[in-house]
Formats: sequence, structure tokens, C-alpha cells
Amino acid sequence: MADQDAQSPVGIEPPALSVLRWDDPPEGPAVVLLDQTRLPSEEVELVCADVPALVRAIRTLAVRGAPLLGIAGGYGVALAAARGDDVAHAAELLEAARPTAVNLGYGARRVARVHAVAAGNGAGPQEAAVAALAEARALHREDAAASGRMAQYGLELLAELLPHGGHRLLTHCNTGALVSGGEGTAFAVALGAHRAGSLRRLWVDETRPLLQGARLTAYEAARNGMPYSLLTDNAAGSLFAAGEVDAVLIGADRIAADGSVANKVGSYPLAVLAKYHHVPFIVVAPTTTVDLDTADGTSIVVEQRSAAEVTELTSPQIVSAGGEGGGQSVAPPGALAYNPAFDITPPELVTAIVTEEGIISPVTGVGLAELCARSSQITIS
Repeated sequence: MADQDAQSPVGIEPPALSVLRWDDPPEGPAVVLLDQTRLPSEEVELVCADVPALVRAIRTLAVRGAPLLGIAGGYGVALAAARGDDVAHAAELLEAARPTAVNLGYGARRVARVHAVAAGNGAGPQEAAVAALAEARALHREDAAASGRMAQYGLELLAELLPHGGHRLLTHCNTGALVSGGEGTAFAVALGAHRAGSLRRLWVDETRPLLQGARLTAYEAARNGMPYSLLTDNAAGSLFAAGEVDAVLIGADRIAADGSVANKVGSYPLAVLAKYHHVPFIVVAPTTTVDLDTADGTSIVVEQRSAAEVTELTSPQIVSAGGEGGGQSVAPPGALAYNPAFDITPPELVTAIVTEEGIISPVTGVGLAELCARSSQITIS
């Protein structure tokens, strides 16, 4: 899928992806996920009947993306409550599954708090479990609504920054329906531009080493009939030099109080390139991704992943349950690898942060705090 120019038929959109859902069959409740490690070759659902199974799915990236991890965390706590498991312990296990993604802990804590309040007010185990599930579903709905508002704000910002249309947008990692209760964050903005007829080209970074751009963003772009081209991460510089990039759109896994942005590794080099070439660098993320308790970028814990993801060329279908590789070696046996999942972009390199509550530009701690104060979603630290 190196290049795609097909357009969706006018007025026809593909059916929505079923990325995460609650299921309650006779044999017991479960959180059902679209297994993202199997994409794009197979659309296979993964059934998580307990919290340890969901934690494994999170760690192996079967479910991923900051907003969706928040939803998964919420449903995971509801699952523990429905099973009669230790809800507080379940919330701790879920939050620790991926330390950088602040939404995961937010969703788990939010639903756990509702469960605790219900139990404290005299609700029995079943009633408290019902309250927990209702809160998880509310979080799911809120994220879907936030996705739509972010897309609208992002489109308005692009129209202001790039008034002549014909946008050539570069994105990194995956930020579409596969990471959200709605159509995504940064990808939703690009999709909105496509539907409005103003997207000339979506440049899709491969996003090494796990190829979320190649496997997932290209999959979503093709599914929506968007004009896109796939590139290796280290080819982005030549695109900027040739004047082929009008704006960069990325998501975020955590935004610190000063506006520093943690996102998939490779985002920071794009920000540096964009700054040098005078190209807008735009972060699109819900306010649930903002962590006002993390002072700055140096305080963000960056997840370090397995060396095998770098030293082996692994088919998504043969990643083991522990997240280790199982493919063809591309490095000598015993080779050490540096494999951070994320890097940190300082606020001075970010043109704007787009949220469901509005746009921050320039990006400052004061502006971020004021915006979050307007959001009813930032209620749990």
C-alpha cells in the first residue's frame, strides 16, 4: 500500500469500525477488542473475559491509543466489578499496564471511583457493578463526542493557517478510529479535510519499529478512500525540504502542565523539522490526555519496550503474549537496542494544541490550565 488515490463514492462512508465493545453473553461479561496486532491482514476480535487478559491486550498493543486506552481502562474496571473481583486492585493493574498513557489511568480511576461511591452509599455488589458499567459507557460516549469537536476545531485551524486549501498533511503513528470512541484525534482532522475536499495528500509515516502508520493509518486511510502515500520515517526530511508538507498533525499520549507533549517516538524529530521549515506542527488530543500533575516533559515517564521489537522483523501475527518478537532477526544475536515507545516535544515547538474545548496557541502552561478548567472531564488526578 505505497500509494492510494481512490476516492470514496460521494456521500458514501464506510461502516464504523467496531474497535471496542462490552459483551454480556450467558457465559459471562467480557470486553471485546478489534485485535490491532492482526491488522491490516485480518480483522479479528479478541475477547477479554477478565482484567489480566485485558492487561495483556494493552501491553501487546492489541488495543492502543491514548483515548481508547482510557475507555479500555474504564470497561476493565467495570469488568472486574461485574465478576466480583477486587476493583481497586484491577484499577491499579490497568493503570500500570502502560505508564506513559495518562488516559488509561484516568479511565480506570474514574470508573473505580464511581463504583466505590455506589458501594459506600449502600449499593450491593450487583448495583455497584451496574453503576461502574454505566460510567464506562458514559466515558465512551464522551470520547466519541470529543472526537467530533476536535475535528471541527482542527479544520477551522487549518483553514486559518492554510487558507488556499489543497492541504498536504503529514502524520505519525495512528490517531484514527482505532484509538478513539469516535473517528480519532489528528486523523479525524485529516478525514474531515478529505470530506470537505481540501485534502490534497496525507503523508503517512511508517512509524517504526511496530509500523502503526503502515499497518493502521494506511489501513484507515484506504478504508476511507483518502489520497495518501506511505513513507519511511527517515524520508520525512526530504519531503519538508521539497516543500511538500503544509502541516504536521499528531496525537498525544500525555501532555504535561507546561505543554510538553509525549507522543509516539519519532514525533520530536518531526517537530524540529517543522520548526526549521516554518511548517505548522499541530497536536490534536482530548483534555483527558492533559496531566496537570506532571509539571513538564522531564517528569513524564517514557515506556521502554522490548529490544526484540527493534532487533527482529516481526509479523503482527506472531508477536507473543509477552510482547516479545518471534520473527526474523535483523541484528546480530545479543544486540542491545534502545526502544523508547515515546519521545517528548517541548511546547516551543508546538504551533497549537487542539482539544474538544478549543485551541491553545501559543502553547503555554497558563493557557493549558485555563482550557482544562473549562473542561468537566479533568476531574480526577
